[in-house]
Amino acid sequence: MSENKLYRKPINVARGRQLELSHDSYVGQSALSGDLESKLRDQQSRLAQLETEREEIERQAQALEELNSKKRVFLSSQVEVSEKLTNACTLIDRELLSIRKELQDLEQCRHAFDSRLKKIAKFDPESWKKENLLDNLDKAITIIDLATEEYEQAGKHFASMRSGEIFGTSKRRRTANFDAETGEFLSQVKNGLAFNLPIITLSLIVLIIYLLK
Repeated sequence: MSENKLYRKPINVARGRQLELSHDSYVGQSALSGDLESKLRDQQSRLAQLETEREEIERQAQALEELNSKKRVFLSSQVEVSEKLTNACTLIDRELLSIRKELQDLEQCRHAFDSRLKKIAKFDPESWKKENLLDNLDKAITIIDLATEEYEQAGKHFASMRSGEIFGTSKRRRTANFDAETGEFLSQVKNGLAFNLPIITLSLIVLIIYLLK
């Protein structure tokens, strides 16, 4: 009996050792599995965070592209409208300068004409004495000739301006008059041709009969 007990004791020890090893292995595998699961969860969380960051970067990039596009449109429009306004301001300045110069010329012309009118209005041959009549008439005629010359010079001066219409020398008015005169002439030609057409036709018939004889 004692020998059998002694013989079995190591077997029980070995089984206990195996159970301990099996338990330790299970515990180790459980710890390893838990560690892997924790790392997996961390990786998944990191991937989700990276995806969020990627979406945010794309959103910022899109917003930056829209901003740059609007900036390009603004700069292009700024250059275009600045050129137009600058050109318009230059032309307006020239036009204002031309208008001011024309106004000054008109004022001077008006004063000169007014002065001539006052002198011409004072001429009264009926009140002149006979011995001075010839001299006074010569002087009066000279002043009238000067006034006429000044008027013609003014007409030529203002011919290319708006004020040319005052003197009947405006290029626009002259063009309109030319067109009207041309139209009237053509109308007269057409009317004359229509009126004389039967006579012309009859004359041609008579001429042809005469030549065929």
